[in-house]
Amino acid sequence: MNYFVIVDVTLRKGIADPEGSTIERALPALGFTGVTNVHAGKSFRFEVEAENEGAALEKATSLGERLLSNPVIEDASARIGDR
Repeated sequence: MNYFVIVDVTLRKGIADPEGSTIERALPALGFTGVTNVHAGKSFRFEVEAENEGAALEKATSLGERLLSNPVIEDASARIGDR
């Protein structure tokens, strides 16, 4: 069976996030106030063939940790998504 999964890759706590900081500083000039603690990341969406949802999440998590992220500075988390 095919499962649609989403893998989010974010910087680990304590790692500088210059992209998030730049976005946060630009928000007031664009009329967005009250937005703080902005963090940038990456999101990957794909289908995984697996026997069940748990196996699909396990496969997607492994893919995220081994290929889609830099494990030294980034965390990867997988979830079943809606198409």
